[in-house]
Amino acid sequence: MEEKKKIVFSAIKPSGEITLGNYLGAIKNWIRFQDDYECYYCIADLHAITVKQEPKLLRKRVLEILAIYIASGLDYEKSTLFVQSHVPAHSEASWLLTCTANMGELSRMTQYKDKTAKLKENTSISAGLFNYPVLMAADILIYNTDFVPVGIDQKQHVELARDIAQRFNSNYSDTFVLPEAKISESAAKIMDLQDPEKKMSKSDDNENSYILVLDKPEVIRRKIARAVTDSVGVVNYTDDQPGVKNLINIVSAIKGIKPDEVVKLFEGKGYKEFKEYVADTIIEELKPVQEKANELLSEKEKLEKIYGEGAMKANYHAIKTLRKMQKKVGLLPPVRL
Repeated sequence: MEEKKKIVFSAIKPSGEITLGNYLGAIKNWIRFQDDYECYYCIADLHAITVKQEPKLLRKRVLEILAIYIASGLDYEKSTLFVQSHVPAHSEASWLLTCTANMGELSRMTQYKDKTAKLKENTSISAGLFNYPVLMAADILIYNTDFVPVGIDQKQHVELARDIAQRFNSNYSDTFVLPEAKISESAAKIMDLQDPEKKMSKSDDNENSYILVLDKPEVIRRKIARAVTDSVGVVNYTDDQPGVKNLINIVSAIKGIKPDEVVKLFEGKGYKEFKEYVADTIIEELKPVQEKANELLSEKEKLEKIYGEGAMKANYHAIKTLRKMQKKVGLLPPVRL
């Protein structure tokens, strides 16, 4: 008898375009799980609307992210690729879990505190921004997920999902698998090109801070040329030179070589040659991804078929968990007339 595969879930929020950080730190990492795990990878459009989005642009980004998923190597015949809002069980389960969560634990979420701190004075904070970690917990728990591949900054969300799952299990009997954060040592953490002390983010106001997967070669060259380095002038892999270290990490992640090997390539050479090499490496890596993604974006019907079939498969599994939840909390089952 074939052993049941462990379940992996992860998602990217379409609040901006996909960055090189998303690609190297998340998507490339997800590909490794496809053969050995049952994988659910979604585009978290419901999370994006915790802050106001331009509707037309949001729809465009969702399709772009799906195209980049596939172009990067996520196989829709091996992994379930879908749009979060197309599986209503996520939202329904979120409400049931909201009634299990408490305000204290939500107010302590680091990302909530960081995001509200960035809002302008007198800007109202949506309840969605406060409650979205519960929706994230629902995303994970509805599939009885075993592992969630995340960066260290997202570990707190997986821990909250575990806490909520344990509380629900205690209140109503065992319902959920307790998920574990899968933090890969090999997954690249790509930093901001202008402020290498913080993570590269698509929401940064300075477009020179990040590289987008669909950036044209000349744009990539310009952004790398403007990337912050230092006055040392020597390519070293050290925390004392965070800008240079970040560029080395990018090359190391793409080439699959150790940082020390990158340093050796530039012994006796300056930053100009180094930055040209970094730009060439990124452009070479992204070229086939861009070509495939743009091809897919010209075939909208094919993308619709892929996300439609993904939603059907995801919904089949999610609804089974949701029905258990509804029964356990005391809700009457729906009747088909």
